[in-house]
Amino acid sequence: MKMDDRFAADDAGAPPSRHVDYRSTLLRAPDQPPIDIPQTITELTGPGDWGRLMGGALADLTTQHKGTPIGQRILVSGQVLDEDRRPVPNTVIEIWQANAAGRYIHYNDRWDAPIDPNFTGAGRVVTDEAGRYSFTTIRPGAYPWGNHHNAWRPAHIHLSLFGPAFATRLVTQFYFPDDPLIEIDPIANAVPMPYRQRLVARFDIGSTIANWALGYRFDLVLKGREQTPFEDDAHDH
Repeated sequence: MKMDDRFAADDAGAPPSRHVDYRSTLLRAPDQPPIDIPQTITELTGPGDWGRLMGGALADLTTQHKGTPIGQRILVSGQVLDEDRRPVPNTVIEIWQANAAGRYIHYNDRWDAPIDPNFTGAGRVVTDEAGRYSFTTIRPGAYPWGNHHNAWRPAHIHLSLFGPAFATRLVTQFYFPDDPLIEIDPIANAVPMPYRQRLVARFDIGSTIANWALGYRFDLVLKGREQTPFEDDAHDH
C-alpha cells in the first residue's frame, strides 16, 4: 500500500481521511492499514424501529422553545434515494447546526457570538414511503474556526442518516448556493469537483412559502454515480 492510498476514500467523491489544508485531519488520519472487523448480527439487524429508541420526529426546529428564534426561517426538503434513484423510506435523518449568528449550543463553542435561547439547533425527521423528508429551521450563520488565519466556515447544516441497523449511519453536511466562503473552505474543498456541487442545496421557489419561509431542496443519494459525499464520524465542524 502506498502512502497516499492510506488516506484515499473508496469513492472518488468522498473526502480523503487526510487533507492537508483541513488541519485536524493530520492528527486523526490513520497511520496504519485498516483492520477488517466483522460486524455483529445486532449491528446488522437492529434496532429496526428507530422510533422506539428516539421518539417522534422533531421536524420544526423553530418551535422547540417559548419564543421564535432569530434569523431567516427556511424550509428544507428533499428525498433519500438509492443509486438507481429509487426512494429509500423510513430513513432517520438527524439534523444539527449553528444559530443565525453562527453559534452552536455546545460547551466547546467559545466564539463571541450570541446564544439564541429559542434555538437549540437539533432536530430529527423520518423519510416517508417515497423517501421524502422536510424540516423547518433558520438559516445558520458563518463562524470563524481555528484552522488557519482568517478562517470562516460557510453556512451549513449537518445531516446524519440512519438506515435499518446500527451499522448504516452516514454523516454529511450541505451548503447554501452562492455562498462565497465555500470556495475557500478547506472542509468543502476536501471533496473534489464536481462532487462538491452535490453538497450544495438549491433554492426552490416551489417550496418557498409566501410571507413565511424560503425553500431549499437537498436530495441525498446513498450510492452510485450521483452519490452524496459523506464524512466519517470523527468530523468536528
